[in-house]
Amino acid sequence: MKTLTNAIRRDILKMIHNAKSGHPGGACSCADILAVLYKKVMNVPLDWDKAPDFSKRDRFILSKGHASPALYATLAHCGYFPLDLLNGFRVLGSKLQGHPSSRVKLPGIEVSTGSLGQGLSIGVGLALALRLDNSNSKVFVLMGDGEMQEGSVWESLMNAHSKKLKNLIVIIDKNNLQIDGCVQDVKTLEPLDEKLKAFGFEVHSIDGHNYEQLETTLLQAKNSDKLCAIIANTIKGKGISFMENNPAWHGKAPNDEQLQKALEELC
Repeated sequence: MKTLTNAIRRDILKMIHNAKSGHPGGACSCADILAVLYKKVMNVPLDWDKAPDFSKRDRFILSKGHASPALYATLAHCGYFPLDLLNGFRVLGSKLQGHPSSRVKLPGIEVSTGSLGQGLSIGVGLALALRLDNSNSKVFVLMGDGEMQEGSVWESLMNAHSKKLKNLIVIIDKNNLQIDGCVQDVKTLEPLDEKLKAFGFEVHSIDGHNYEQLETTLLQAKNSDKLCAIIANTIKGKGISFMENNPAWHGKAPNDEQLQKALEELC
């Protein structure tokens, strides 16, 4: 898994460097979560939309859509599409837009996301639809902690509890930073775990870079008969010394020298 996630992070940086635009900090913080989800937890066919049991797949929504390079690199390394497609990130007409788009029919992309605060509401709708279909599939929604400041998120959490959506798993990439600085300073979420519990969720707080904790907790949530939320404590810019815990790297592309240094650290 370490080899895989290092490769994912290297591709994240190369994609953003090539495009001269993107969000490396939040993409690198959630790389381990995505790798474990796709490799160890979710049931999603590689032959996207052609598998006979395609309707039985688990669904994934990247609510923090600006972290799309992490999702694209994960999907490519897991075999959903060729790695060389990553070279088209943020190129006009490419299937790899700055935010995931379902309109372009890229394998692995369920819905268009990126307007923060809306991914969870989409997940609630998908979970409701799956229950109406008597499906055993699960819906995983990955959110940012800064995104949790949106009021629509809490409306969706209330709705999930009200509808008893036990097929919905909420994952929060808690890297403690957002575009304007520390989440705590912009608008505090704490005590986040107690707030989620008050909204009817069973809450798991884990190290979002620990593969064993991620796999164990995600599988536990997937097989649970309770409404689950996972707070994955992460480091923004994880794996690159000059990016870690630095809000300046929320939405900035590395130059040639910075890219080379980062790639060397990720070897």
